[in-house]
Amino acid sequence: MEAARSGKPILLKRGMSERIEEWLLASEYILAHGNPNVLLCERGIRTFETYTRNTLDLAAVAVAKKESHLPVIVDPSQGCGRADLVIALCCGAVAMGADGLLVEVHPNPAEALSDGQQQVDFASFRKLVQAIRPFLAAANKAA
Repeated sequence: MEAARSGKPILLKRGMSERIEEWLLASEYILAHGNPNVLLCERGIRTFETYTRNTLDLAAVAVAKKESHLPVIVDPSQGCGRADLVIALCCGAVAMGADGLLVEVHPNPAEALSDGQQQVDFASFRKLVQAIRPFLAAANKAA
């Protein structure tokens, strides 16, 4: 409740075992306590899949966009835990209507102090920006 009362922007990250309804209700709680500065963040859920750390739930983006007026941010780095999938997941997130992306970037991911396996390097980030341009254009959003 204190975070809601602070008036500061809140990036409300969906918990890995949280249902979409719970995530949306948590945002409503913040709004009801007087803070309109809320962004929803989809960053993957726990599933039975073991090939990725989490499963990025792009359907949750579509639901949140339909059921809420709040901006929806997608974190594909946390969403799968694998740098080699970040570009594809960013394209999917933009195609699903995401309002922003939260991407972990490091000049040398192998030397990162944490989560190096999910961070893209600068060259990959440049490729990511190029890869999402057609999806942004199709969605009538600026790069």
